[in-house]
Amino acid sequence: MGLLSITEQMYLVAILCLKEDAFGVKIREKVIELTGKTMVFGTLYNNLDQLVRKGYVEIEKKSTDSKTGGNSRVYYSVSKQGKTALNESKHLQESLWKAMPENALI
Repeated sequence: MGLLSITEQMYLVAILCLKEDAFGVKIREKVIELTGKTMVFGTLYNNLDQLVRKGYVEIEKKSTDSKTGGNSRVYYSVSKQGKTALNESKHLQESLWKAMPENALI
């Protein structure tokens, strides 16, 4: 399994934080909250599509109520493969930071 990019990690963490409420607008808001970085919706959906193609994220279309216009929404969840990849990335980063000499960034 390949290593996840930081961007992929941001999206996976946002989806995991949102649980069953992980749809486009909420994912974008959560990524902005977590990172302080802004993003356009085109970038959001391109990245989500890429995560789906790689098998890290699964989608489910659900109907919404009349308050939201009655249109269906696409909800995202992190697949088992995505959780494994995220865990591997976390362990790699922890190892790298532990290996960093104490004053290396000063």
